[in-house]
Amino acid sequence: MNSMRIRLFSILLATTSAVWLFAAAWIYASTQAEVERVLDARLMEAARMVSSLISDYRVDAAAAAGAATGEPLPAPFEKAGSSYSRQLSCQIWSLEGSLVSRSESAPESSLADHTSGFKQTEIDGQRWRVYAVVNPALGVRVLVGDSLEIRERLIGDVIKGLLLPGVVILPVLALLIWLSVGRGLAPLTRIATGLSGRSATELHPIDDKAAPSEIRPFLRSLNSLFGRVAEARERERSFTAYAAHELKTPLAGLKTQAQVALRTDDPKVQRDALSRISTSVDRTSRMVRQLIDLAAVDSAVTAPEDETVDLHSLSSEIASELEPLLTASEAHVALACGEQDRVAATVKADRTLVRLALRNVLENAIQHSPRGGEVSCRIVGSEGDVVVEITDQGGGISASEETRVTERFFRGSHATGHGSGLGLSIVQMALDRLGGSLAFEKTAEGFVVRMRLPRDRQASAPGPGRRGPAGENV
Repeated sequence: MNSMRIRLFSILLATTSAVWLFAAAWIYASTQAEVERVLDARLMEAARMVSSLISDYRVDAAAAAGAATGEPLPAPFEKAGSSYSRQLSCQIWSLEGSLVSRSESAPESSLADHTSGFKQTEIDGQRWRVYAVVNPALGVRVLVGDSLEIRERLIGDVIKGLLLPGVVILPVLALLIWLSVGRGLAPLTRIATGLSGRSATELHPIDDKAAPSEIRPFLRSLNSLFGRVAEARERERSFTAYAAHELKTPLAGLKTQAQVALRTDDPKVQRDALSRISTSVDRTSRMVRQLIDLAAVDSAVTAPEDETVDLHSLSSEIASELEPLLTASEAHVALACGEQDRVAATVKADRTLVRLALRNVLENAIQHSPRGGEVSCRIVGSEGDVVVEITDQGGGISASEETRVTERFFRGSHATGHGSGLGLSIVQMALDRLGGSLAFEKTAEGFVVRMRLPRDRQASAPGPGRRGPAGENV
């Protein structure tokens, strides 16, 4: 059952019917007990009243002789019909066993053979509830009986009076429940109608002021989703525009230098043009790789499966891959990690994201180091996390550029011509996914980029990375 309206209608109708039936069963049981108690008290009172009357008027067994002197006997016994006018039956018997008198509703045979109290009997297929009282002064026994069939009919009529209106009212109640459920779900229908009329570019939030309180959390979540989608679309538009602009520049340079090389016969000019072509190709290749890295980090909302990563070995591997860049700048990377620190320099995380962060920070540091400079990489482990500090001897970033250091395509005033402005953006996004943080610091040794990674991001709640005071972007 996928319809909320039908589900709510069925639940409310079933609950209402169940409550009604439970009430009818409870009323039946309580009515039956109360009716039996009241009618038993009436039987007892009637028997005692008859005994008291015959005592007051000195009616004794001799009165039975009236039947022999021609006095009319009561009419023959007839079973009571549908009315309650002849419910009680009374008999007066002498203690010797002769019938002194009886009411019109009483049978000719004795209602019961006991001397006192209540007893349930059956006469000619009819069940009776009989109360007996003995009057020893007059030598008679008074029997007052109540037909159990009439009692049961009385209780049944009470229950019918309760259920029959319910059967008539049930369709009306079902209609009212159906209309009420529809009215209660009307806000959802209005929201669905409003959303169905929106275009793909309409991501403004839904007004939840007039919405019921039960729907507001849903609308807040939906508005939050709209906000995130709008931000993602804006990032994509900016990314596309910046990428097209940044790729256009080196491609134009490539074309210019190729035309220069084709139009000259001077070997020196050709070599110079080819050298610049090679530089532009390297820059374009690096930008394309960083764009791919950025797309990979953007899509890595959660890691499919974390693994144990040795940060020292990974740093050494990345430094080997960057050997051509180190050779060109005549720089070198110094890894500072003792044997004890190597044991502690492991994290459980997505290896691809950790690799992207380390590579871009190291590459950034090498690009901004002076020729012949040193880039140091120090890894320090603690109980809850691991800190990777990469220090270069570059100029760092000015205070006015601190807040924009991790923006895409932003290059600081000390950036070299080979940068694309994507390096630290990739690092920040990767650390956000890993639950780590990024910080910057200027020291006497140089400019420090500090990355903090949790040992196990499953054990610690991942959160957005924190940014330090300043930094330089590639």
